[in-house]
Amino acid sequence: MSVVGVIDFETTGLSPAMGDRATEVAIVLLDGGQVVDRFQSLMNAGVRINAFIEQYTGISNEMIRTAPPAAEVMADARRFVRGVPLVAHNASFDQRFWAAELERLGPDEGADPPFACTMLLSRRLYPQVGSYRLQSLASFHALPSAGRAHRAMADAEVAASLLSRIQQDIQRDYQVDAAPHELLVKLQRTQRKALPKAIEAYFDALR
Repeated sequence: MSVVGVIDFETTGLSPAMGDRATEVAIVLLDGGQVVDRFQSLMNAGVRINAFIEQYTGISNEMIRTAPPAAEVMADARRFVRGVPLVAHNASFDQRFWAAELERLGPDEGADPPFACTMLLSRRLYPQVGSYRLQSLASFHALPSAGRAHRAMADAEVAASLLSRIQQDIQRDYQVDAAPHELLVKLQRTQRKALPKAIEAYFDALR
């Protein structure tokens, strides 16, 4: 399967373990590097957004007040990406909220595949970049803007463009025909100097 979902959350803070909740989620489905579908929604988790986060994301308490319940949105999001591997920028953040919000819905059959992280991959592939923030990488690669930063769909769109660029660069620089999700997950855990051997070993195992 070549379809992947690039996901981004906006939240009330940094950690669901500290009571923070999601306020918005967006998912961009890519097939062979092309956008084939999108999902986006604000969500009301019943948690107040502080003034700093309102200014940072542009998502206000008034906007959340009229948004659908978080459980409803997350159930729809889970159906939208059923069986599709996920990618995010700084994926440990988004994966924590994905897991925490879905846990509130109750058990689901099947385990989610590991997230691929465009930030970790960029650290391996582009050591010359000064900052690995999403907007800094977008500027470095001259990726198109998708709207206001720190809104879920705009950030998911930029991360999707970055993912496509990462896959293209792996294919070009290491002379391989594809850079599938399983390879990306492997490479984000690999030291830069070991990337050629890791890529060779991955494709050797498929033969």
